[in-house]
Amino acid sequence: MNNHYDTTIAAISTAMSNAGIGIVRMSGCDAFDIADRVYKGKKNKKLSQQQTHTIHYGYITDRGKEIDEVLVMIMRSPHSYTGEDTIEINCHGGVYIVKKILELLIENGARPAQPGEFTKRAFLNGRLDLSQAEAVGDLIVSQNEYALQSSINQLKGSIKNKINNIRKEIIYHTAFIETALDDPEHISVDEYGEELESVVRKLRNDIEKLLRTCDDGRLIKEGIQTVILGKPNAGKSSLLNVLLGQDKAIVTEIAGTTRDVLEEHINLQGISLNIMDTAGIRDTKDVVEKIGVEKAKSHADKADLIIYVIDASTELDENDYEILSLIKGKPSIILLNKSDLDMIVTKEKVQEAYFASNPAKKSGEPIPIIEISAKNKQGIDELEEKLKDMFF
Repeated sequence: MNNHYDTTIAAISTAMSNAGIGIVRMSGCDAFDIADRVYKGKKNKKLSQQQTHTIHYGYITDRGKEIDEVLVMIMRSPHSYTGEDTIEINCHGGVYIVKKILELLIENGARPAQPGEFTKRAFLNGRLDLSQAEAVGDLIVSQNEYALQSSINQLKGSIKNKINNIRKEIIYHTAFIETALDDPEHISVDEYGEELESVVRKLRNDIEKLLRTCDDGRLIKEGIQTVILGKPNAGKSSLLNVLLGQDKAIVTEIAGTTRDVLEEHINLQGISLNIMDTAGIRDTKDVVEKIGVEKAKSHADKADLIIYVIDASTELDENDYEILSLIKGKPSIILLNKSDLDMIVTKEKVQEAYFASNPAKKSGEPIPIIEISAKNKQGIDELEEKLKDMFF
C-alpha cells in the first residue's frame, strides 16, 4: 500500500459539545511517536510497543501533569481506516478537555486535519474507492432508514462490485475479439457475432440500470420533491398538517387562504419527503393569488411526486381537468378528501376524468386513488404504504 503523506493529522471526531465521552483521532507516519510524548500508561509501557488493534488505559499528560484519564485504541498501517498508523484517544467529553488534548497533539508534531481528510487519505491509500468514500458522507447525514441502508450497502462495495463485474466482462470479450482477429483460423468472428451482440445488449442494460440508481439515490438521500395540488379548500393544508403532526399551515373556510408555497421536510415510515403546500388552482383576478397559482404550476413541473387533493363532496369542474392535465407524465397519487362527508366524486369518475385529460394514458396503468379524511386522519396509512410501493 502506498502512503501518500509524510504528515500526521489530528482532529476531534465527536461533536463539539459537553458529553460523557469524546474522541480525538490521529493518523500518519508519526502518530505513535507523538502519542508516546503525551500518553502515560499504567505500567509506563509506550503505545509504540503495543500490538495493533488493542486498547490501553492511561493518562494524557502535559509536561508531566495529568490532563485526563483515557482509553487509547491503536491501529497500525495498513490495517486502519486511513491505511496509516492511527491513534484514537477516548477521553471525557468536555469541550475544554478534547480541545486541550488536540492542542497537545498539535504541539507535539501533528497538524489539524482538513474537513474530510481522514476519508481522503483512506481513498488515496486504497482503503476505499470513490463510491465508498462518498458513502461515508452520505451515512453521516442520512435522515431515514432507506438512506442509511443505501449508504451501508455502498460502503460495503455494492456499486464497486457491480462496476467491477461489468469491467471484467468487457475485458474478457475484448480480449476474445482481439484473439479472433489475430487468429481467425481457430476462432470465427462470424460465429461469435450473435453471442457478442447478446453480450453487448446485456452490458448496455446493466450500465443503464446502474445509471438509473443515481436518481434513486438522490430521492433516498435528498428526499422526494413532493407538491400538493388541488383547488381552493380541497384540504391541501389540512393534509400537510396531518402529515407533519402539527398545525403548521393555516386552515380556514375562506377559499384562497394559501397564497404562497409552504415547504416542509417530513419522514413517513423511513421515506423523506420535501413537501410543498401550494395555492389552490383556479381562475382568479386577485394578483397575489394568481402569482401563487403560477408558482404551484411551476413547482409541479419540477416535482418527483404530485399529490392531488380533491374535495370529494363537490363535483369535478374545469379546474380539476386542468390539474389532471398538469400531472401527466409525473408519478402521482390522487386523494379523494372529505370521505367523512357524502362523497359525490368516486374513484371511477376521477379515473375517467384522468384518462379524458390524458388520452395517451388510456392504455396505461390507472393512477392510484385513495379515499381519505384529513379531518379524521383516515386513509393516511394507506397513503404511506402507496408511497413505499411507488418509490421503494
